[in-house]
Amino acid sequence: MTELSKEYGEGLYALAAEEQLSQDLLAQMEMLARSFQAEPAFLHLLSNMSLSKEERFGILENTFRGQIHPYVLNFLKILCERGAMMEFAGCANAYRALYNQEHHVLEAQVTTGEKMTEDQRARLIEKLQKMTGKEIQLSEKVDEKVIGGVLLEMDGKRYDNTVRHRLEKIHQAMIGEA
Repeated sequence: MTELSKEYGEGLYALAAEEQLSQDLLAQMEMLARSFQAEPAFLHLLSNMSLSKEERFGILENTFRGQIHPYVLNFLKILCERGAMMEFAGCANAYRALYNQEHHVLEAQVTTGEKMTEDQRARLIEKLQKMTGKEIQLSEKVDEKVIGGVLLEMDGKRYDNTVRHRLEKIHQAMIGEA
């Protein structure tokens, strides 16, 4: 995340929080981030400085007016005017980070060898919430290389409780003793 995207994302969050719109605008920012990731050509079009500012603003208005909150539309126009549309994903990340911090939300990613059942997922979320005192937003990833156990990443830390990791620790202990 660049300083510019951090500054802009935090600025939009401050406005949204003041107006008690932070949750609604978070959903819109995340939807836009997914859309822009799926259609990068649209961002390139809005970043094309050979188009006039009015043309780029017209594209934004025609595409998003009535679909997103005016604050988000104006935010896009500011990014467009400053030639910073490619920073949108970073802005959305900065916005989400502040939202999560103020609402005591912790994002966690779990990697398992096969898809978790709903019961396993619920128990893991409950355990993490008790450990952290925060609401957990869990994303899941399946990796066939994970044979038993889980790999958990949250709060910038990695917790490896996979069979492979445990076997590696045993191997290291045996080498150390030899």
